[in-house]
Formats: sequence, C-alpha cells, structure tokens
Amino acid sequence: MSTEQPRILLVDDERSVQTLLTYPLRKDGYDVVTASTGQEALERFRDGAFDLVVLDVMLPQTDGFAVCRELRARSSVPIIMLTAKTEEFDKVLGLELGADDYITKPFSMREFRSRVKAVLRRAGLARNGDSAEEPLEEGDLRIDFAKRSVELHGEPVKLTYVEFEILAALARSPGRVFSRSMLLERLWGDSAYRDPRTIDVHIRHLREKLEADPKEPALIFTVRGVGYHFRDR
Repeated sequence: MSTEQPRILLVDDERSVQTLLTYPLRKDGYDVVTASTGQEALERFRDGAFDLVVLDVMLPQTDGFAVCRELRARSSVPIIMLTAKTEEFDKVLGLELGADDYITKPFSMREFRSRVKAVLRRAGLARNGDSAEEPLEEGDLRIDFAKRSVELHGEPVKLTYVEFEILAALARSPGRVFSRSMLLERLWGDSAYRDPRTIDVHIRHLREKLEADPKEPALIFTVRGVGYHFRDR
C-alpha cells in the first residue's frame, strides 16, 4: 500500500492488552486498528488494506490459527502471532499456517516494538526497492524482485512475505551458504528472541512450492550443521 503511515491490524480479545500495545505503536507513528475477535479481524481486513497484522492465538470463537489461515489464503501481508503458550507445537503450527513470526507472552515492550519495526522496515524496503534490478531466471523459475513475484513453469507461485525474503536473499547470492542466524538478521535486522528453527519451516514451505521433489531439492540446498544455499550457476 502507498500511505505514508504504516497501518497495523492488532487482534487481541483482552482490552488491557490492546491498550498496552496500541499506545507505543501509535507513539511510534503507526495507524493502529484493533479487533477483539477473529471474525471482527477478518471483517476489518476486508474493509481496508494493512501493512502488518499482529494476531493473538487465543481468540473467542474463531481462534488466531483459523484467522491466520484465512488471511494467508487471500493476502501475503506480514503476520506476527502472539501466543501465551510455550509448546513448540503451537509455534510451529502458526508458521505452518503462514505466519511470518511469533512472540511468546510474556514479552518486553522493547522486544515487541523491535519486531514490529523490523517487519515494517523490511516491507518498506521491499516496496521501495530498486526497480531496475533485473528479474532472475533459473531454469523454469523466474523471480521478479521489483514486483515481488515468482513464477514456475510460467505459472505464478504465491509466497508469504518471509518466504519471498528468504528466497530473494538466497537467489541473489547463488552458492553462498547462509546460516539460520544470517537469514534471521537479513529478515528482521537481528536474530535476538527468535528460534533459528523457524527458518527451517519456511525453507520447507519454499521447497514444497518450488521443487519438483522437495525431498531431493534442486534449487535450495542444505549444508548440514551450517545453513542453506541456492543452486550455484
């Protein structure tokens, strides 16, 4: 979207949490729209464009996972999930459904603001990137960095915000090995607070969408114990 003031949809059923998180976001210059239920969040999203969705997992009736799934089916907007649960299952499930990042409650306001700023900064850089950068073609794969679009065999491939960022980082430096921490820093400016294994989930999704056989990748390779690299030309 083109508005100067980034627009955030904040979804949490606790009014106290809404107030706690809305104040610093607005102080940082963001336009914050709140929703208390999953259904309300989906309605808000249908009524206007957003740069980021901050989504609590535990919502009445329609939970955050269902909302995430629905949002991802219609948009590549960055999604940060808030969860009070610490089980690995919940974190991985959110990523599996298309969330870009998650924050486990309780969290510090510094951490929260850092995550939001990082996502919006990257999204802004993507929108205002160098339009002169030539698309990359690797066999049947075509990556248009300026348009943030990917085609495989001439057909469009829908990637999430983070999936595209990871693919772009790897594809721009074919053969170079990126550790998980390096990719986290590329995406969010630092690797603090984040589980490096979240990168593995996004890589698996990329392979499922781009590789003829995800178990025998021909584009994105694993260097065991180190990280990942794109096929060297």
